[in-house]
Amino acid sequence: MKRNLLITSLILILSGLSAQNIRTLGDIIVDENQNEIILKGIGLGGWMLQEGYMMNSNGAADTQHEFKEKLTALVGVENTTQFYDDWLANFVTESDIDSIASWGFNSVRVAMHYNLFTLPIEEEPVAGQNTWLNKGFDMIDDLLTWCTNNQIYLILDLHAAPGGQGSDAAISDYDPDKPSLWESVENQNKTIALWGQLADRYKDEPYIGGYGLLNEINWWPMPAGEPRNLFVAITNAIRAVDQEHIIFIGGNSWSNDYTTLTPPWDANMAYEFHKYWSYTDSGSLNFITSLRDTHNVPIWCGETGENSNVWYRDAMNLYETNGIGWSMWPYKRIATTVAPYSIPSNSNYEAIISYWKGEGPAPSVSEAMAGLNQLTTDILSQNNTYYKDVVDALIRQPGDHTNIPYTTHNVPGTVFLSDFDLGTNGVAYYDADYVNYSLSTGEYQAWNKGWSYRNDGVDIETSLDPLGNGYHIAHTEDGEWLKYTLNVEESGFYNISMRYASTQSGGRVQYAVNDNVITEEISLYNTGGWNSFTPHYINNVYLEAGNPVFKIQVVGGIAFNMSRLDFSVSNDPPPQFQAMGALTATNEKSINLSLNQPVTTTTIDNTAFEVLVNGAVVAVESVSVDPNNSLVIIINLENYLFYQDNISLNHGGNLISALNNAVLGPLNDFPVENNLTERFYVPGLIQAESFTFQSGLDTESTTDSGGGANVGWTDSNDYAEYPVYISTTGIYDLDLRLAAQNQSGSVRFSLIGENGTQIIGNFSTPVTGGWQSWFTMPYEVSLEAGIYTLRMTVVQGGFNINWFEFIYSDTNLSDVPENATPTAALIYPNPAINEITIATPGLQIQSVYVHDIYGRVLLQKINLNSATISMDLHSISSGAYFVKIHTSQGLLTKPIIKN
Repeated sequence: MKRNLLITSLILILSGLSAQNIRTLGDIIVDENQNEIILKGIGLGGWMLQEGYMMNSNGAADTQHEFKEKLTALVGVENTTQFYDDWLANFVTESDIDSIASWGFNSVRVAMHYNLFTLPIEEEPVAGQNTWLNKGFDMIDDLLTWCTNNQIYLILDLHAAPGGQGSDAAISDYDPDKPSLWESVENQNKTIALWGQLADRYKDEPYIGGYGLLNEINWWPMPAGEPRNLFVAITNAIRAVDQEHIIFIGGNSWSNDYTTLTPPWDANMAYEFHKYWSYTDSGSLNFITSLRDTHNVPIWCGETGENSNVWYRDAMNLYETNGIGWSMWPYKRIATTVAPYSIPSNSNYEAIISYWKGEGPAPSVSEAMAGLNQLTTDILSQNNTYYKDVVDALIRQPGDHTNIPYTTHNVPGTVFLSDFDLGTNGVAYYDADYVNYSLSTGEYQAWNKGWSYRNDGVDIETSLDPLGNGYHIAHTEDGEWLKYTLNVEESGFYNISMRYASTQSGGRVQYAVNDNVITEEISLYNTGGWNSFTPHYINNVYLEAGNPVFKIQVVGGIAFNMSRLDFSVSNDPPPQFQAMGALTATNEKSINLSLNQPVTTTTIDNTAFEVLVNGAVVAVESVSVDPNNSLVIIINLENYLFYQDNISLNHGGNLISALNNAVLGPLNDFPVENNLTERFYVPGLIQAESFTFQSGLDTESTTDSGGGANVGWTDSNDYAEYPVYISTTGIYDLDLRLAAQNQSGSVRFSLIGENGTQIIGNFSTPVTGGWQSWFTMPYEVSLEAGIYTLRMTVVQGGFNINWFEFIYSDTNLSDVPENATPTAALIYPNPAINEITIATPGLQIQSVYVHDIYGRVLLQKINLNSATISMDLHSISSGAYFVKIHTSQGLLTKPIIKN
């Protein structure tokens, strides 16, 4: 073995580090101690193989051989050789691998071009023989040494095979004027021999993670028996010398078509898939997880990326929660925001590309070489732009759904608004456009309109603000917001200046701290141009010492640009003590009332505030000052709130004090912003396909009445989850809409709440005679009011489910007079045309549900507390229905007919 690898191995032995060979074990990958390993890697694309899009030469030189031919014609053979030598020497160095490991990646996938290891068949001195080149092997030796020193795995990927393995030429440097891999036995034999050489050279290396035999085959029609025959032949060549390392197999159609590739033919192999620009739900993986489950073999996402940070976070979370390793693509590119590193371009290099496209004159040799030399200097990582937001989205965010500082923001001081916190959409910021799902939707969606500075959904443009950092926030839309973790040195009142620019008046912003508003809406004006920046001042805003999270909320549809915030200590007298806003808390049982001064009152009686929900007064459990923020009063309620509730509060005034003995004045019908999580209301009907998370299930179109989709492909331990709000404690009828071809099954419903998980029942599912032969099975369950995650778990599979419905059937018996019976209900007119009136003389109607003959709720009215109500029937078609009327003395069911 080579000297540098021998030295590394000796260092590892002397330092007491154990070898970390990985291999397959059933459907997972493990180390030599059989600990499961989830590979989190990055692809070194663009180094050994230059794809046109990564060189920004697509449309001029899409493949590497085109690029090299045109460059040779422009600057000559010697200069072209120098360029490639410099490129290969500088693109990946030891410092790159050190950085990759320090960021938290545990593997790298190197995209190899065969021509660094052996000659093309057309250039072999003796036809049918192989000339081996030191260049590629030496590069892999160095790369493996760096990986071994950092204890991360190296996966060898043959990105460009002899002849090229795909008609998508740029990927594999395919030349249609020469025989492809699939058209030439000589190219196939050379590929087999190359893998034999690689396996023999690295068979004893513990940090070789495996061999990716062919990247992204895309060839049609594929010769009979292929690509399996070639893969088996390569496997035999590898196994002749190396039994230890994993073999990764990707299929045709850019690695995702496994025709002829099952069943597995080796005990230590895994299937490789690639995923780009598609939905990041569990269903999007069914094609590959079903292969894993059927054949008990690991799967690995060998390429994924070229999208927004939101997509990265969601995709990596998807892979990891499903036990799937991944490798992000690419590590670096010229002039990009989607990778950890962006290589700066230069005008002389761009002139070369423009000339090749016919858009500019030919540069001189000296000009061209100046651009190429600058480029090969700038590909060194120390000269790249580092996008820590990309790395954060890949490594931290999949398991950590919080926002953290992008940089330090000291107060007093300046905050550049492009430096908002790290975190995903809806956590560190909210932007209307934030991801590209074009492969799933068929329509490209840009996630950014600025394409500068960061890869988040926030639209950042380069800026001409002379007092800025070179960037500003642009293309603002109503409801968008940004968060900044501050470092406030001292509690007190501050003046805040925001630099902004706009072409019209009417733009508005509002400031909040820890999501509690601290200002009124701030109006902005026409500054005369998108780059005519001017400050807007707001004075006497109180900030507490520490690390509050400052939020800028965009209000309304008038767009503006914003560059920076400046915080300075205020010397003005304190403002009038007043309430700034109120919003529901994340526990869904409290209201946070934000004030503009810190509260000095230590004890607040629970009668200090009256809370109204949908116009009715509700019970307040306690009132207190937030121990972490003296600007906020927390009003705790006895019962949970619902996301559709209309909430307001009243306060008589003169009970709560602030600085300088100021007191809070009266509040009358003060609005509470309801930002609670959307939940399904119980009692009510839930469509089975409306889950927020599922594992192992899939959906299909249903022929059941009402159409839509049903959930199917049920196997033991598959599950789906639904956020629910149970309004009333009591006994419920549970109706399940089921279908099954020829076997009975079983399903469990559980409620996951703050106090743990409670099983509400296991229910058998009948055979109905067909996958779309639907039957409603009635059951009875006991539910306790509250907010939960409802989990539906398949105990024994083999059935479809369309919907399930909870129907309240028993009021709280302690509240019902002994021997009480429901009073008869009056419904008129009946038959009806478009409206009915329901009356229950002598008692209050609590809720009303209109069901079809299958038991589904079509209309509902809740939280009524009235003896007479009207019901609009316009939205339902003519036919027979049942009306279920819930009263304080029980349930009444009446038939109605709509003409």
